[in-house]
Amino acid sequence: MNMEAVRAYLLAKVNAVENAPFGSQTLTYRIDGQVFALITQGDSPLRLTLRCDPERALLLRGMYHAVRPGVYMNKRHWNTVTLDGSIPTEAIIDMIEESYALTVQNVEYHWSM
Repeated sequence: MNMEAVRAYLLAKVNAVENAPFGSQTLTYRIDGQVFALITQGDSPLRLTLRCDPERALLLRGMYHAVRPGVYMNKRHWNTVTLDGSIPTEAIIDMIEESYALTVQNVEYHWSM
């Protein structure tokens, strides 16, 4: 996946908003203020940081060399995925979907309190 495809997919999620609170280098994707993805621009290859279930995060890190603990994030709950072509597009989409779903659950939990 290239930058345009990743951005389009992230922004197609319901209520997703893109902004750059840390400067133009890092784009964040949020739902109700909660981050579900970050793209580090200017890196080649592109890096995408996603929320992940802690057990699945470890599993993905073992499966793919291009999946590492989340850069600048809680290493237990976030993975940074290097989009170097070594991970099938379907697997990247699954990771994005999981990150989005976990964030939606978190948003809904906070709204119900």
